[in-house]
Amino acid sequence: MNRISSPHASRPGLVPLDLDGSRRPGPPSAAPALVVVAHGSRDPRALRTVRALLDRVRELRPGLPVHLGHIELNEPLLPDTLAALDAFGVRGGAAAVCVPLLLGRGHHVKRDIPEMAAAAPAPTRVAAPLGPHPLLAEVLHDRLAEAGWRAPADAADRRSRAVVLAAAGSRDPESAADTARTAGLLAARLGVPVVPAYASAAAPTVADAVRALAARGRHRVAVASYFTAPGRFATECAGAAPWIVSAPLGTHPAMARLVLHRYDQALATPAPQPAPELTAPDTQTAPEPAPA
Repeated sequence: MNRISSPHASRPGLVPLDLDGSRRPGPPSAAPALVVVAHGSRDPRALRTVRALLDRVRELRPGLPVHLGHIELNEPLLPDTLAALDAFGVRGGAAAVCVPLLLGRGHHVKRDIPEMAAAAPAPTRVAAPLGPHPLLAEVLHDRLAEAGWRAPADAADRRSRAVVLAAAGSRDPESAADTARTAGLLAARLGVPVVPAYASAAAPTVADAVRALAARGRHRVAVASYFTAPGRFATECAGAAPWIVSAPLGTHPAMARLVLHRYDQALATPAPQPAPELTAPDTQTAPEPAPA
């Protein structure tokens, strides 16, 4: 993960979170602040969704300071949030941990957020992005079920089905690799092909992916919205769906658990380096959580 040196990172009592959200790192007063970093959107539903997700995080970890910062488009911006934490005395107490509300590696995760964290007045770490992770496949599966997805009735039905995983897109090949790994995790749960597609900066588009699947005899194609909140990209991708389309990940309980898992994961990393360093998110070794 990206990390900025913090003298408080190895403090006794900071332990990883069991993914059911039941463990807490020491007394609340000693816990570093959790700063959830959202991208920002002109769609007002996005900000409402992110704020509601933060409320779920606070419910799972009472006493933990939880704050919001945006990369762009919405206030508060991340530099302002980190500066305000220093004003509240974080410099003399615990460090802050930024958890990107982003689904894979890309420019924001590799450059923008670490640079903002490095410029913060308080010692700050940057956790890995949310994805890929088995919890995201759980959320995607549940959102599809809410939209009307049912397990194929027989082999013929299975051969006619597929899912397009609609993501934002990035020019960074590691971002595409992370999306592909999430597609693989979801395919394993559904038992049908899951094809990544993108709203911008990468190919194929959702419409192109749907056409390609139809050419292979997959005529019942669902679109899984791989977006943290509603917004322009999610709306555009939904418009290309030929059948059912799921809602964005939103405030699903597993999203709050994953935010806290990334926070605890960041704190559990020993001996921070003086320069930012990115570690790829875990996919294969993360345990499947017990049902919430």
